Amino acid sequence: MRVPSICRYCGGVIRRVPGQQVYGEAAARRLKLKNEWFYQCQNCNARVGCHRGTTRPLGNVANEVLRLKRMETHQVFDAFWKGRRMSRTAAYKWLSMKMGLPEEMTHIGGFEMDQCQQVIDICRQMETAANGKEAA
Repeated sequence: MRVPSICRYCGGVIRRVPGQQVYGEAAARRLKLKNEWFYQCQNCNARVGCHRGTTRPLGNVANEVLRLKRMETHQVFDAFWKGRRMSRTAAYKWLSMKMGLPEEMTHIGGFEMDQCQQVIDICRQMETAANGKEAA
């Protein structure tokens, strides 16, 4: 993912900031984010975290609503592939085929609201289909 410099929501300046600036000293320590980096809009607070121990963004900048949707998507998707005993790599490869996206573009951290909902729907449909087969 590209390092952001201008906010896509408000046009504000995005700066790289430490976890304690985003969450406060105590929360950052508790969440083990004190020494981690974030890119955060100085105007509207849209942000994206970085891969652990790096300054490489996990995805693109998101406002609070999109961040919450991505968290929900990760909860559903992670439970889905772990429940099927897939590797994370295999799960994303499978998801890229289901969504018709190249593998390098299939990352929840880069998804918009509609793509997040699509992942949730795909996982739930697969679970429903699997449960229907078990009941038969």
